[in-house]
Amino acid sequence: MGVLLDTLLSGAALILLLPVTVLFVEVVLAVTRRGEADEATPGERPRVAVLIPAHDEASLLAATLRSILPQLAASDRLLVVADNCSDATADVAAAAGAEVAVRTDLERRGKGYALDFGVRHLERDAPEIVIIVDADCHVAAGAIDRLARMCAKTHRPVQALYLMRAGHGAGVNLQVAEFAWAVKNLVRPLGLQRLGLPCQLMGSGMAFPWSTIRSAPLATGHIVEDLKLGIELARLGAAPLFCPTALVTSEFPLSKAGIAGQRTRWEHGHLGVISSEAPRLFRDSLTRRDGGLMALALDLSVPPLALLTLLVAAVWVGSGLLCLVAQACFALAAISLAAGLLALSILLAWAKFGRRIISLNKLAFAVIYAFLKIPLYAKFLAARQTAWIRSKRDGED
Repeated sequence: MGVLLDTLLSGAALILLLPVTVLFVEVVLAVTRRGEADEATPGERPRVAVLIPAHDEASLLAATLRSILPQLAASDRLLVVADNCSDATADVAAAAGAEVAVRTDLERRGKGYALDFGVRHLERDAPEIVIIVDADCHVAAGAIDRLARMCAKTHRPVQALYLMRAGHGAGVNLQVAEFAWAVKNLVRPLGLQRLGLPCQLMGSGMAFPWSTIRSAPLATGHIVEDLKLGIELARLGAAPLFCPTALVTSEFPLSKAGIAGQRTRWEHGHLGVISSEAPRLFRDSLTRRDGGLMALALDLSVPPLALLTLLVAAVWVGSGLLCLVAQACFALAAISLAAGLLALSILLAWAKFGRRIISLNKLAFAVIYAFLKIPLYAKFLAARQTAWIRSKRDGED
């Protein structure tokens, strides 16, 4: 029994050491990366269409449009897809000066279907570049131009720096969530970029050449359609690139229902893609001898920070007890290395990128935050969410 338990714990420790090592390497590359000059790509900027899928977003859409409109040229298009809306989303978009396409299909629900509908609408007067922005986001000045130029220059999908902010009055749990988001969407892509490697798509601030987006597999109800799309495009030879100088931001909801819905959709979707796509991506990278695909597969293998912390902690406790009782200590040594690398990764990321987000004292709450998410991960095993459900906005019932 002791030998079997030692084998199981040793295997678990070595398996966890892989994503922890990937995270550590990405963080080290990011924190040691020198700042690069933001050099504008010379020449005429390509014609752009900004596509915004919106489902009952009347309360937030106007602010999003105000951040985008000043960045558009006269020949550009701004299209809002009012998708299965029961509010004034279409009216708000039209009043702001956006082009509006109304979609009603109660059977096929989800962002992916809205995006496909929008792309089909754009075919009548196709742009060179399509930039997808969520309806609750703020697009920083200059972001549209940077994304368009980089996309045109590389002929590849380009992902902006997409960050979630903890709004005014947010508790420690949302500050921890903001830091974890920055690690995922800023620190890790910067590390990959330093090696000239592609990144994952993040859902908002995504730019595509028209030749890529018009044939992309968009029409799905997948709850993390962006992550899935980036992987599919990478398999087709169009892996996304990271543009950290193009900033897109949004805010976490403050309501408990909004927070719970958002986390469930993101994390269940993320874990579902890891389990279904990571093995296939590893296989494809080996058969094709493609370093970019291998980098994406390794990056995809890193689970959410809270879950990774819980798994490492559980194996560490089990290995420690086994070492005390049976003097079998290999598993403890391996998982202790993983725990040390994980802690060092978090501290390095905080020191370079997280000081403005959360104090070091409050960051200690991350351990409690991870344990509070156990029911969410248990639900993934027992009754995972697979259907797209919009997160409740603050003030909604």
